Amino acid sequence: MTNAQETAGRLDREGGASRSTTDAGGQEQSVLPSFPSFPAFPAFAWRVIALHTMTYMIVGLAAFFLADYGQLFENTELRHLMRPTTSPWVAIGPALQVVRGMLFALVLYPFASELIRRKNGAWLLWSLFFGLAILGTAGPSPGSLEGIIYTKVELIHHLRGLPEVLLQTALFSFGLTAWCRKPARWKNVLSIVAVALVLLMSVLGAFAAMGMLPAA
Repeated sequence: MTNAQETAGRLDREGGASRSTTDAGGQEQSVLPSFPSFPAFPAFAWRVIALHTMTYMIVGLAAFFLADYGQLFENTELRHLMRPTTSPWVAIGPALQVVRGMLFALVLYPFASELIRRKNGAWLLWSLFFGLAILGTAGPSPGSLEGIIYTKVELIHHLRGLPEVLLQTALFSFGLTAWCRKPARWKNVLSIVAVALVLLMSVLGAFAAMGMLPAA
């Protein structure tokens, strides 16, 4: 009996099993048995800011070349909506994601613990982005239902941008869930270095777009 109790305790500490709780509607929800203490807001905010900034930069760069955003923003009807890729504002955009990340942290923090402790928490978090920030935006942004209905942008151009936002929000959601469940010092160090590099490249890119750096 003692050995069984010890084994159960070890599995609980290691997160080796899941348990169920009942929500307000009487439905069972699978949750992790040994969820670590949820971080205070400053630590949570940094994780959100860092992950959003890093995934935004990585996925954005990939989409820039694979989807040929330069041509898309200059030679299609999107030129009336989007700044050209040579604009300083486009270059400084990744650095400004720090502000957007803080906004995400403020909005998510009140209920993030409830989401992340669930076994399917990453999928739940991503579904919020998919439903509210991608398809169900308040304004007619490209790729959203409102954008498809109310703008003159061709459907193909709405669809071309969807892979980028779907992948970026998925990486963010699964990354944040994993980081909150298993915090580690090396993740903090790596995120600081990565965000610093994004900020540096973004600022230098803006300076170059404004002609403030010598040509290579």
